[in-house]
Amino acid sequence: MRVLIVNTSERTGGAAVAANRLMEALNNNGVKAKMLVRDKETNHLSVCALPQTWQLRWHFLWERFCIWWHLRLKRTHLFEIDIANCGTDITQLPEFQEANVIHLHWINQGMLSLKGIRKILESGKPVVWTMHDIWPATAICHLTMGCRHFETQCQNCRLLPGGGSANDLSTRIWKRKQQMLEGRRVSIVTCSQWLGSEAAKSALLNKQDITVIPNPIDTHRYRPADKKKARQSLGLPQDGHIILFASQRVTNPNKGMKYLIEACKLIASEHPDCRENTSVAILGGHAEEIAHLLPFPTHALGYVNDEQRIVNVYNAADVFVLPSLSENLPNTIMEAMACGVPCVGFRVGGIPEMIDHLSNGYVANFQDAEDLAKGIHYVLDEADQQALSSSCVQKVAHNYSQQSVANKYIEIYDTILHRHNNI
Repeated sequence: MRVLIVNTSERTGGAAVAANRLMEALNNNGVKAKMLVRDKETNHLSVCALPQTWQLRWHFLWERFCIWWHLRLKRTHLFEIDIANCGTDITQLPEFQEANVIHLHWINQGMLSLKGIRKILESGKPVVWTMHDIWPATAICHLTMGCRHFETQCQNCRLLPGGGSANDLSTRIWKRKQQMLEGRRVSIVTCSQWLGSEAAKSALLNKQDITVIPNPIDTHRYRPADKKKARQSLGLPQDGHIILFASQRVTNPNKGMKYLIEACKLIASEHPDCRENTSVAILGGHAEEIAHLLPFPTHALGYVNDEQRIVNVYNAADVFVLPSLSENLPNTIMEAMACGVPCVGFRVGGIPEMIDHLSNGYVANFQDAEDLAKGIHYVLDEADQQALSSSCVQKVAHNYSQQSVANKYIEIYDTILHRHNNI
């Protein structure tokens, strides 16, 4: 069986990481999997890049320009919207033609157009589409943030000037997506039960097959290691507690850094002794912009690509905190738990599916900094650290291992290939 995984980036972003790990998991379990990307970042032989022409950059810029125009020449929400009005036709590429199954992942920002996706669906090859956010189920947004228009038809979009209208950009893209999917069968996969439930409510996808399969992780790579050695390699304090926060861009409001800052201030106020033995490590870009706002010593580790260094960062921490306002099934929580690090996050999206409250971490009330502080303090000073850590490792081994996830995808591939061959 040959599977072509299609994603905009090879390594940058959560979807790219998940798609790359799935490719590795499939190849380790008897499937010949390749990845097709716009942005190739390594020399990996199983990863193919789109033909490097001037059109790739033009597709990205033209889509941004069109969105900017509809935003009345303002940058607000410029990268929260995707309309897929241009992209590359991949159906003529040899990688596409030799594949038995086409597996789409995150294909935005000029990678594929709606017209291009329609051509893929019309090619006759079975298609699986793994949703890493809500965009395939809506018109133009990746985060609904409480909006429910996608259950009937997108319109009056909150991201457009003046709150949009009954026939705004979102309505027009919605209708194009309807035409794209009309009469076509796509096997939709979501990484969390929460996103699966949301997808099933979408008027775009409610006639499609929807399955929930989590992202995989290599538990031979992400695993517990000596904490002191990990800290020494990173130049972090050998003694005391370390709270870890990670995000590609630390200042992204959706990642909830302001709630972590508030929670740390509450901890420092209610437990003054913590000021002497607690510090915060921040993995990601722009950490220096907010470090001074935290009441504890802060270590800005920057944006890291080296996987072994990332594993060391997790193993150096005592608790991982992700107070996001919207999440699907975050790789960072999975990575931390695989390294035996208890996690604290809000009750939102797929986070409560990953963190078993008081068993391998703490699930705080949504946007509640006081409860977030309570959760951090629980993990650091109240709970049995060894029990929490063991529970983390067991949860990942049972649910997110490469073999477990690969087998679930292979079952889907076999099903759709059998169905395709009997049409």
